[in-house]
Amino acid sequence: MTGPRIAFLHTGAVVIAPVMDLARELLPDATAINYLDDKIVADLADPARAASVPDRVAGLVEAARTAGADVVMLTCSSISHLAAPTGDRVGVPVLRIDEAMADQAVGLGGRIAVLATLPTTCAPTTALIRERAEAAGAAPTITSEVIDGAFAAVAGGDRATHDRLVGAAIERVAAEADVVVLAQASMAGAAEAVQVGVPVLTSLAPGIGRLREVVAGVRP
Repeated sequence: MTGPRIAFLHTGAVVIAPVMDLARELLPDATAINYLDDKIVADLADPARAASVPDRVAGLVEAARTAGADVVMLTCSSISHLAAPTGDRVGVPVLRIDEAMADQAVGLGGRIAVLATLPTTCAPTTALIRERAEAAGAAPTITSEVIDGAFAAVAGGDRATHDRLVGAAIERVAAEADVVVLAQASMAGAAEAVQVGVPVLTSLAPGIGRLREVVAGVRP
């Protein structure tokens, strides 16, 4: 029997390499297919184009299904709310890479601080944590912040400034939180450079770990 085929739908190229590294580590028998629409995040902020995003996501998931994917994972928090409706629409399981991270955050304490570099990612991540908290019967206090200037820096190729701004924000909010959640996978590198007294969560490792569990159930 051949290994599972899994598809990843990305909104930024920067996340493809780390996702592939983890997929090779945790799902060594799987064949991975990557799909990229690097205008989705920008278009979500444009009222004239935002309405096109659900159909574009569904089109990419349909392409993955046609290519034989057993499971599709959305790697961007900005579109994670589309996972369930798109899966129902296309007829293939569609997972959110940040759901496992949200579950971890809910289990770690009553004060959760969410950091993002884009408003289009901050709001969906906060909403996801609230959803998972409600499912777990918890009622944490959730604060959120968009780090000014960080996205512009990395978009302009200045990763060092991005990491410095994100690192400073982590250190600041950690003083009044039980856990810090980084809403974008692209922020993970900045977290490695700081030491704080609370967990700092990113989506990639727990997300791919959950994908492995789902794949095992889909293909026994």
